[in-house]
Amino acid sequence: MALQPLIHNSTARRMAKTILNGFRSYFADYLNSTLTAKARFEKADWHGVSQANVERLELYKDKVAQTVQYLEVVTNKDIANLPLWSEAKKAYTQLVFNFPNFEIAETFFNSVFSDIHDHDKISDDIIYVLSSQLIEAPEAEYSIFVRYEGENFRDTFQRILEEAEFSVPMEDLSLDLDCIMAVFNQEIVPHLKGAPETIKFDLLESTFYRSKAAYMVGRIVNGDQTFPMALVVLNNEQGALYVDTALFNADELSVIFSFTQNHFMVDAPLPYQYALFLKNLVPNKLDYEIYNSLGFPKHAKTEFYRQLVGHLENSSDEFVIAPGIKGMVMTVFTLPSYNIVFKIIKDKFAPPKEVTHQIVREKYRLVSRHDRIGRMADTQEFDNLVFPLNRFSKELVSELQKLAPSQIEIRDDTLLIKHLYTERYMTPLNIFLESADDAEIRSAMEEYGNCIKQLAAANIFPGDMPLKNFGVTRHGRVVFYDYDEIATLTDCNFRKIPQARTEQEEMQSGTWYTVGPDDIFPEEFRLFFSGNIKARKMFEEIHSELYEVTFWTDLQEKIRNGYVVDIFPYRRVKRFDRGKSSQLEVFAD
Repeated sequence: MALQPLIHNSTARRMAKTILNGFRSYFADYLNSTLTAKARFEKADWHGVSQANVERLELYKDKVAQTVQYLEVVTNKDIANLPLWSEAKKAYTQLVFNFPNFEIAETFFNSVFSDIHDHDKISDDIIYVLSSQLIEAPEAEYSIFVRYEGENFRDTFQRILEEAEFSVPMEDLSLDLDCIMAVFNQEIVPHLKGAPETIKFDLLESTFYRSKAAYMVGRIVNGDQTFPMALVVLNNEQGALYVDTALFNADELSVIFSFTQNHFMVDAPLPYQYALFLKNLVPNKLDYEIYNSLGFPKHAKTEFYRQLVGHLENSSDEFVIAPGIKGMVMTVFTLPSYNIVFKIIKDKFAPPKEVTHQIVREKYRLVSRHDRIGRMADTQEFDNLVFPLNRFSKELVSELQKLAPSQIEIRDDTLLIKHLYTERYMTPLNIFLESADDAEIRSAMEEYGNCIKQLAAANIFPGDMPLKNFGVTRHGRVVFYDYDEIATLTDCNFRKIPQARTEQEEMQSGTWYTVGPDDIFPEEFRLFFSGNIKARKMFEEIHSELYEVTFWTDLQEKIRNGYVVDIFPYRRVKRFDRGKSSQLEVFAD
């Protein structure tokens, strides 16, 4: 790519340098925050893990705000002037040319602009709607992974574990190797072509940390064959580490990088190289999903927007009202050819809902900063997003004008939506059950209960638990996605319904007892099945303890005493048998 002519507008160049300095400050602090993940993992500092995740999310917003303040100081010009930003973008493009993390730097520029201007002023002349550089496979790709070769596969895995970055010893390396080789011999060896000496193991240089686990991610290469690889390492909390499982399947790796999981802490100074490497291992993942997993949610929004624009240019179907039972707080629409739902907060909520716009936004913010443990869908939040009006069905436009008029604005041939959330589309659980056979219903009910239990163990009470508020992923997992009544479990007051003292009390309409705003009555959970008797019976066979107050209060006490849940993004049957029972069998898949 040829360099642009030098910009002589000194104000624009000062702006560009100030934004780039802000980005460098952010990225240095970002990398330092990821480097500390290893120490927290080895110390089993699980509360520190949670706090570090929140601090890293706040870091970006703080650096953008700080950069805006500097911009106001370094120039005496009006920084709201759009032609000035057009010049600043040209100068910035020169400055980040061939940067190893240019795509993140460009998103930072966009964020600074958006902190000053409304999104309806977006134009590729002013910000990076499209990147200024092509993301291609770099010549220096070897710099992000370590290559292992050798005819003895067990020895190769031993080298991988012995040369890992951990400072804590392995609990039983020989047992780890036995377990890894058992899976490797079963799942990989029968499919290998050629001699053992031609096979290469490429391990990403940086370990991926999330919650209580460390993931050593790589690939096995044999000519034109490529297999994904992930060794999942846990801390026994007694001064040693062990391998909990080894995954060599693209679907299994895809779940590790799922939209229902938190971002990883991974030292990735070359983000696009990591993204390209991972994209080849999990080809079903879109670019924005990979960047999200790597811990770059703001750039994930950039990639999502680019993909959405590209999809609209290459499709012709209309946005329509999402199928399923309509919510009381959100109006939801989707594009049939696009696997995403768009959620807008209604202007008014029907009784008995007593939340506000701000409360709903705070609930979604809570989810974005909490450990989603594979049971809550990730959301992207957008302000002032512009769509072509002719892509919206008349029914949808009518519904938006009726239910959320303050959130939309029609401008000629465009529709501006002032605030919305996006989520991956999943089949609502109630719709899934309508066509499910008995085996599928039982599996879904087991998953539904596990989802509720695991959320509770992570100190999340879903609030509204009707089947329509849960979705089924393509992997058969049940995931919660309706957050307007979510609460931390420890803030809830679980009660048993008191017996009526008189026949008159029992016969009166409504309740004969007082109900506080935080009161929860588990006995009432049966009502969530809305007439699906078969599903309710199967649920009660598997998860009847959820109707008991003591289940919830006992869990509250554990959490208040410092308990942090053990839940991992793979099935319990994938865990190696080390002669120990899981710490959390009751919450396992």
